[in-house]
Amino acid sequence: MTHDLTLPSGRPAAEGLAERAHRDPHRPRFHFTSPGGWLNDPNGLTHWNGVYHLFYQYNPLAPAHHRIHWGHATSTDLVHWTDEPVALVPGTDGPDRDGCWSGVLVDDGGVPTLVYSGRHGDLELPCVARGSADLRYWTKDQANPVITAPPEGLDITAFRDHCVWREGSGEDAVWRQLIGSGIRGVGGTAFLYESDDLRDWRYVGPLLTGDASQKQGELDWTGTMWECVDLFRLGEDEKAGSTDVLVFSAWDEGTTHHPLYWTGHYQGDTFTPTALNRLDYGGRYFYAPQSTRDEHGRRIMFGWLQEGRTDEANAQAGWCGVMSLPRIVTLGADGRLDQAPVPELGLLRREHLRIPAGPLETAYTRLHTVRGDQLDIETTLHLAPGATARLVVRETPDGAERTVVEVSRAHDGSGGTLRLHRESSSLDPTVDTEPRHGELPLDDDGRVDLRVLVDHSALEIFANGRPLTARIYPTRPDEAVGVGIGADGDVTLERFDAWQMASAFTDGPRPLWP
Repeated sequence: MTHDLTLPSGRPAAEGLAERAHRDPHRPRFHFTSPGGWLNDPNGLTHWNGVYHLFYQYNPLAPAHHRIHWGHATSTDLVHWTDEPVALVPGTDGPDRDGCWSGVLVDDGGVPTLVYSGRHGDLELPCVARGSADLRYWTKDQANPVITAPPEGLDITAFRDHCVWREGSGEDAVWRQLIGSGIRGVGGTAFLYESDDLRDWRYVGPLLTGDASQKQGELDWTGTMWECVDLFRLGEDEKAGSTDVLVFSAWDEGTTHHPLYWTGHYQGDTFTPTALNRLDYGGRYFYAPQSTRDEHGRRIMFGWLQEGRTDEANAQAGWCGVMSLPRIVTLGADGRLDQAPVPELGLLRREHLRIPAGPLETAYTRLHTVRGDQLDIETTLHLAPGATARLVVRETPDGAERTVVEVSRAHDGSGGTLRLHRESSSLDPTVDTEPRHGELPLDDDGRVDLRVLVDHSALEIFANGRPLTARIYPTRPDEAVGVGIGADGDVTLERFDAWQMASAFTDGPRPLWP
């Protein structure tokens, strides 16, 4: 790839990236995106002195995964974001010469500290940087990397990404760290380390190891390497006795598959699992998630929405990668994770549109009063056994392009399925239009609380706490604004509310180097 010119200051010209990104009709407006260039994993997520800090993998040079920096944005409401100075830049030499890869932020006695993977050639090793009080400026440790090699005696597939926490109290308190990895021929794993000062680390052992011999095509295959491991506790006040959750993203030989999570119990040096579940039914479209507990006690999670179009299309558009909307993660009654967009998103709601409640008696009805490519739709449905309801979004007037969200109930009433049909989402044969689906929990009355957020090419669906995230690229984006609803079988519409959504950023291109 040809790189942009470099100015005397050392910063890239990257001419036109931000301008092209701003003009692209597929670029979301109320999801967070970088000013231009490349975005992937959320990093360093924290709520620090009343301010939310979102760091992310960033390449301001081009919309390609190359020589990754750490971008940085702040918010007081999780909705409106301010671009901050780039936090980490790859060194001219040293352990992060080829990229400052994913990591976390911790509070080291009042000093904000980043733990991240520095890449140099084929090596990805843990590095540390200390920040200013406002988290805007960072100084890398001279001792980097703080772990100089993966564990000895193991044939590993990769070694990167970090989850770091302070465990214990008083003089017995220690830092603990998980690093994503995989043992070749065995499966993905998370290596556990321990330290007194975030610099000198002692290897403890694998916290948990998966089984890569499972069928690769399965939707819950755990991969040959676990990326972006995240360990946290959920339950009343997140105290002992609650459920522990180990999130990871399944990776194999350079291919990103899907995020999964184990529920179980973390104690001592081991994690005892009770169940493995899919984190998001969209697969790689919600990848490398990271979470934090905010100052209100909520578990907030972001994920990376990968693109579903070609590298050439991304290059022409001048940008690549979307951050998910922030989600609140809670423990459901069935022991699985429930997810929902943070209520602060209501700040962006504008014109309120509503349709009458009642039985859905037709297979499909175009809603002429509800249209748009920036929408927040909430509906409550009741499905009899064997019934199916459909919500259509981003539909052209002739129906040639349309995206269908479908919820159905089994004939025996035992459960349901959430499906996303993208087969007609785009007439462009180069974009990904594969359908997605997942299990839908249902009560005896067949109630479905469905929320669909449409933001140009970004689509996030929540049905009874289960999320499905995807990307769509209609070739006639200005016309693909229709919305419709329909049903097969006995379906009752309890309510249908929709809002036009405002943009989260002021109009105009944003500086690549704030």
